Amino acid sequence: MNNIPRRSVLAGLAAVPVVGLAACGSDGAGSSGGTSLGVSVGRQPYAAGNSPITQYMFENQLFEEAAAEYGYDLTVEYQDFPSAAPQVEAMLADRLDFGMWGNTPVVRSSAQDQAVSVIGVGEGSMRFLLVTRKDSGITDIAHLEGKSVGVTIGGDPHLCLLQMLEAELGTNDVEALGISLVDTPSPAAAAQVPQGVDATITIHPAYLAEIAQNDNVIAVANSYGQTEDGYSGELGEGAGHHYPSADESTFAPEGFYAHRSFWVTRDAMIDEHPDVVSAFLQAQQTAISALMEMEGADVASLVTEYWGEDVEAGARIVEDELLFRRGWPWATNGDGQVLLKLSESLHTAEVIDAPLTWEDTVAIFEQASEPAGTAYDSAESAPAPEEFEVTDTDDARGAPQWELDGWEAP
Repeated sequence: MNNIPRRSVLAGLAAVPVVGLAACGSDGAGSSGGTSLGVSVGRQPYAAGNSPITQYMFENQLFEEAAAEYGYDLTVEYQDFPSAAPQVEAMLADRLDFGMWGNTPVVRSSAQDQAVSVIGVGEGSMRFLLVTRKDSGITDIAHLEGKSVGVTIGGDPHLCLLQMLEAELGTNDVEALGISLVDTPSPAAAAQVPQGVDATITIHPAYLAEIAQNDNVIAVANSYGQTEDGYSGELGEGAGHHYPSADESTFAPEGFYAHRSFWVTRDAMIDEHPDVVSAFLQAQQTAISALMEMEGADVASLVTEYWGEDVEAGARIVEDELLFRRGWPWATNGDGQVLLKLSESLHTAEVIDAPLTWEDTVAIFEQASEPAGTAYDSAESAPAPEEFEVTDTDDARGAPQWELDGWEAP
C-alpha cells in the first residue's frame, strides 16, 4: 500500500486506473493496529468549493485522521477528474469509492437503478453566467431570441439557460424562440465564446480565468437572478440589478437556477464500511470549519494550480460557495427538493425520459442517512439543529439527511 501515489490527475476518459477499495482494500490489521483499508476519492478541482475542501483534507490527512477514530488504518488516494462522466464509469466498475457528481449523473443513476447513493453535498450555488462578446449587441437575456447559444447539452449550463428563458421570456422552448443550441464541451471553451455562437453559459471559475487574458468577453446576467457588467436594459446599466422574474422561478429563493453537486459512494461501501463513510463526512466538516476561519484569498491560494494565480478572483468563488455560506456539508430536505426540480428540468430538456418522483428522490439519500447522522454527532453536532430550519436565507434547507421521515415534497 505504501507505493500508492497520494494524488494523481485524471485528464480525461482514458484515465489512469483508479486504485480503490476493490483493488487494494483489505480487512487485515494495519501498522497502527486498525483495520487496513485503501480508498479512492474522485474530485473536480477545476469547479468550485470541492476543490479547496478536498485539498485541505488531502494536505492535512483529515480523512485518515477521522477514520482512525473508527478503528481504520486508511490509505487514501485523491484523483482529479475533469467532470463526473469518467467518475461514473470508474465507480460502476468498482474502481472508485467516493465521487463528486453533478445532478445529471445522480438523476441518471437513480433512473438506471445503480447501486450508488448520495452521502452529502459536494458544492453548491456555483454562479453560472450568460457570456457574450462585447460587440455582439447582447446586453440582456431577452436578446437571445434568434441567436445561437453554446451550452453543455444536458448539463447545468443547459438547464440554467432554460430557466433564464422561462423566467424572462415566458417559455423555454428554444425552437419557438429561434434559439440554436450548440453543444460546448467544457466551461473553459464556453468562457471563450468561440466563433459560431453568439453567447454561452459558463461557470464563474472558467469566466474569471478567461477574462484574465481576454478582454473581448463579458458577462451579462447570472444564475442568481442578477445582472452582470455587460447588462444594459430596463433595469439599468451594469452589474448588481435584480431580475424580478427570478423571484417567481422554480428555484427561488436561489435565483433562476439552483446548482448542486453531491458526494456519492457505492452502496457496497455503505453496507461494508459505514464508519468510513461517516469518517469522510466528518473530515469534510472539519475542513469546512477550518477554511471558514481563513480569508477567501487564502482559501483560493490552496488551489491556484486549478483556479489560477489571481487569488482575489478566487476569493469571489469562495464567497459564492454554498458550503462556506452554510458552514456544513450535510444534505437537507431543501437539497432533495432541488434535486427533484432539477430532474424535472432534465426531463423538459429531453435529457431523461421521466423526472424523479419524490419517493425516488428520498431513496437516493436513504442508504447513507445513518452514516451521515453518525458523522454529524461525531463532528460535535455542527451546526446546531435549529440552523437546518432557518428560512430567511437564500438557500433551501430543512430537516437533515438522517431525519428523512421529516422530509416533505416541494
